[in-house]
Amino acid sequence: MSAAKKIRESIARASWIRKMFEEGDKRRARYGAENVFDFSLGNPDLEPPERFKQVIGELLGDPGAHLHGYMPNAGFVETRQAVADFLNKSNRARFTPDEIVMTVGAGGGLNVVLKTILNPGEEVIIPKPYFVEYNNYLDNHQGVPRVVDTKGDFSLDFDTIAGAITEKTRAILIDSPNNPTGKVYSGEELKGLADLLSHYSGKFGQPIYLVSDEPYRKIVYNGITVPSVFDAYDESFLVTSFSKDLSLPGERIGYAAVHPNISDRDEIIGGMVLCNRILGYVNAPALMQRAIPYLLDEVIDVSVYQRRRDMLCDGLSSFGYDLTRPEGAFYLFPKTPGEDDVAFVSELQEENILTVPGSGFGGPGHFRIAYCVSDQMIERALPGFDRVMSRYR
Repeated sequence: MSAAKKIRESIARASWIRKMFEEGDKRRARYGAENVFDFSLGNPDLEPPERFKQVIGELLGDPGAHLHGYMPNAGFVETRQAVADFLNKSNRARFTPDEIVMTVGAGGGLNVVLKTILNPGEEVIIPKPYFVEYNNYLDNHQGVPRVVDTKGDFSLDFDTIAGAITEKTRAILIDSPNNPTGKVYSGEELKGLADLLSHYSGKFGQPIYLVSDEPYRKIVYNGITVPSVFDAYDESFLVTSFSKDLSLPGERIGYAAVHPNISDRDEIIGGMVLCNRILGYVNAPALMQRAIPYLLDEVIDVSVYQRRRDMLCDGLSSFGYDLTRPEGAFYLFPKTPGEDDVAFVSELQEENILTVPGSGFGGPGHFRIAYCVSDQMIERALPGFDRVMSRYR
């Protein structure tokens, strides 16, 4: 056994996901890829906006551009200035390039923030259901997750959050719009959260930070907007990427922003810049950094995802599924008709429908459907969803 014990344990915990993917491969080989309906991965199927292709072409065609060299560890100043200007359009706080660190996607950004703020054994509160790789990110920096329940509609439960806060609490980590539920936390929720964190920060004599993971911020429906964590609370960080709103997951480009009024601002910023290097990322991809200033107002056609959401929600509701219609992102998180979500997902597999058990997101009794797939796949899969539910009626 050459792998570290902790890694072996992590592999074992994830074995049901691996088995699901292996089952999908077997079914594709047996029935043909067109007859297997894979809703398991949040991998955007839409092409990036046309403007992205134009910008990349112009950059690569510029013979005088020094595109691919190292840059300051926080990122190109002109790129961080563009991000600061973008944030200044939608936040009361005034950002400069100093409050921005360009990162290797949102995952890289979260690791930078967590390494900067966490001492060994300190705790981070996470409302569930949630993106479970947060656990690994915390473990990377010797942090401890404290997972708390949300309400039936996935809104924040301040009683459970307050009950989890101790003198070891260093931050709360939220994800809005949420993966896997599509929930968008309201301005009132953020204000209530800020009031709660301010109270306990004063009680324990050190700030409890609010870290907001927002790669789906621009993918929202029916006129909903994602309120600003920076308007709600000074002791806050925002981490995001362009993986979803520009359909660039493989390019690994994002940023972390810190509130200009955060306590010990210079030390926090210095820590983030240092961590961006010593974690091994060194720099966010240079070509993508050059492109981002021209793309901050761009977004894929969100109406496509809204149409797919409605196709699924309307169809599944008519079959008897109990679900909350997502406000953003491209995931649906219905309840399973029985308590055993893994067993239910296995039933769906027999219809060649691949989804993910909710227990994998801290939400047992549910399952996640990623609807970043073609309309045709949804249409062809709906009868199978109906047949499985009919066996539980």
